[in-house]
Amino acid sequence: MFMGQGIEDRIIMPEAAVLELTYRCNHSCVFCSCPWEAPSKDGEGYAKGKEMGLAQWKEALAVLDRLGVKNITISGGEALLYPHLLELLDHIRAKTNFNAHSEIVLISNGLAMDMKFLEAFKKYDVHLSMSLPGIETFARHTGVDNAQGVLHWFGEAQKMGINTTLNVTVTSLNHYELFQTLAIGLLSGAGSVLVNRFLPGGRGLGHVEELMLNREQIVQMLDTTEAVLEYSERTGTMGTEVPLCVVGDEGKYKRLNIATICSAAKDFFVVDPSGFIRVCNHSPKKVGHIFDNPVISDEKYWNIFAKRAYIPSGCVSCADVSYCDCGCREASAIMSGSVSAPDPLF
Repeated sequence: MFMGQGIEDRIIMPEAAVLELTYRCNHSCVFCSCPWEAPSKDGEGYAKGKEMGLAQWKEALAVLDRLGVKNITISGGEALLYPHLLELLDHIRAKTNFNAHSEIVLISNGLAMDMKFLEAFKKYDVHLSMSLPGIETFARHTGVDNAQGVLHWFGEAQKMGINTTLNVTVTSLNHYELFQTLAIGLLSGAGSVLVNRFLPGGRGLGHVEELMLNREQIVQMLDTTEAVLEYSERTGTMGTEVPLCVVGDEGKYKRLNIATICSAAKDFFVVDPSGFIRVCNHSPKKVGHIFDNPVISDEKYWNIFAKRAYIPSGCVSCADVSYCDCGCREASAIMSGSVSAPDPLF
């Protein structure tokens, strides 16, 4: 959808938006990529603004509708801690153009889950994605011992006919139990799988050495996920981009869809709890505000992602460059200061 205000030839808005409703969270995940959780020195870092209230989020949804957004993902922080979540869901379905044909996905760690939320997700046709970063290593990753709680709520959601996704961030600490984690999650009631490799950012910047996967572990992650999906006759997605040169024979993955092109500013963008816009949830750079006119003020940075103007020089001549972004561009920028730097994997 082209954006108005006389800059139609310069800015194109994606049809999906992630609404980060709150900075608050009841986990302290070592892999967390929320930019406001990044270690900071001398007060520098991602400044938290005042969280928007229900009325402001309703106004923001009206803006998103005018921009051509069709689908919504709700996250945080922890989305269940936003006090007006159920009222907002009712507003989205009943009072906006985000009707039954629009997808609403809600991402949660599951700690605050209860039947009230599940009943609302059923009523408003919300696709629930819950995080399970390991079974044995769950507490090590999150600071909370709640793996069994997440599995319980997958089972309850299945009984109610709620569509669910098992969301697993794979690190060097939990890759050894990935088969077990995926299998138990699916057996407990999860409907599909979303696997993400750890990428540095947010709080995770303080844990890079202990969490970063090497190339061999990434290939093992892909092979293991494909094996579980084949056994269970399910499908899954690799969310965080992997360079094709690391994937190898892409054709061997029949059930796992592997992301190789960054979706930031092309398929989705993010609105933070204070209304600031970023190209993706991993990015620490604010490029505009939902109530500004136009909403994108940093057109240059936005278009670097929207137009794929970030390919590393060493990858430009690669035969696969038209359908591979050479890894995560924001992780590259976070680690090296340049969106065109090699993926941190290298």
